Amino acid sequence: PSHDQFRYDGFAIDPARSVVSCRYTTSSHAFTERFTFESGGDWDDPAVRAAVRLLYLLTGVSYYKTTAAPLIELDLPTTPEERRFLAGYYLGGLAEFAYRNGLDLRGLRVTGPDAASAAPAPYDPGSDRGRPLIPFGGGIDSIVTVESLSADNPGAALCVVAPPGERFAAIEDAAAVTGLPVTRIAREIDPLVRRSAELGFLNGHVPVTAVITAAAVVAAVLEHRDAVVLSNEWSASVPTLVDNGHPVNHQWSKSEEFERDFGELVLATLGPGLSVFSYLRPRTELWVSERFSHLTTYHGAFRSCNRAFHQDPARRLDHWCGRCDKCCFVDLVLAPFMERSDLAVVFAGNEPLENAVNEGRFRALLGLAADAKPFECVGDTEECRAAALLA
Repeated sequence: PSHDQFRYDGFAIDPARSVVSCRYTTSSHAFTERFTFESGGDWDDPAVRAAVRLLYLLTGVSYYKTTAAPLIELDLPTTPEERRFLAGYYLGGLAEFAYRNGLDLRGLRVTGPDAASAAPAPYDPGSDRGRPLIPFGGGIDSIVTVESLSADNPGAALCVVAPPGERFAAIEDAAAVTGLPVTRIAREIDPLVRRSAELGFLNGHVPVTAVITAAAVVAAVLEHRDAVVLSNEWSASVPTLVDNGHPVNHQWSKSEEFERDFGELVLATLGPGLSVFSYLRPRTELWVSERFSHLTTYHGAFRSCNRAFHQDPARRLDHWCGRCDKCCFVDLVLAPFMERSDLAVVFAGNEPLENAVNEGRFRALLGLAADAKPFECVGDTEECRAAALLA
């Protein structure tokens, strides 16, 4: 079959169950992704529907990648600015996917009915300000954001997005230490995308943080909050590599570029009542690590190991593996600020810096290996070198 078009086929809201369904089709398959907002809210509010529309626009990326069609056809009216945003979102967010699959997406076109101008659904969070919603992944970045904001914002809450019925201990353990309430969103990805090999789909990294951010915006509007505060520091904007003059950034959806463009989209859609920004944007990983080193109540609860988030619960670890790029990076940036004996306790005797098997991973982090910087959420090479010298 021809794979020349990817279509947005509409979204639906089930107010009784607080479920949003987003539908997309290729030439040969139809996909539906569902979000369940466990806290509920007023689904008749025009601002809520406007926020859901943004979530619908960003969520399609997971299904577009199955064929990487040259044309995206939208079913709803959009402004030229919105279509430009989407084209940039697909190009930047799927740059790693395109690089790994040998694709060039720069000819991608986004078309659909035209809305001559934006018609914002004015959002007013009310007079009770200082109630930010903080997307929380249980790592040192989001922990530092929470601890920096919660004292002056007693109405703050965490936002956790996970598959239906799933709880990741690496998130829940740290969330419990914060003492803050948790707004939960269950995200159900269409099971067809798990059968990529069988169905001949293209596969690769998608800008998942962007989808989580958009889901948090919906939750914030439902709960009449005034801000969604992210935890993306400055090095998330640094490309993982540059391929023939084109930046490829594994963390693009955590970058300043995405934050700026999405913030402008939210402003045009909802007005100035909701701010979306990263508290850590001007900070370095070393700044974050130094702050985290003093937050001792979290030292036994956090776990940023990749294996802690495995989709298969049977393969999910309840301890640091001590061997992945994420384990190595976290150990490296904490080493200047925490005693060796304390790090040994954190990693339960499996500290990456104590294991010579990890030398190659550390050399890659430091830019001393033939391999490029790993396609992981790790810091800039210069930061890693500074951490090594300080350690």
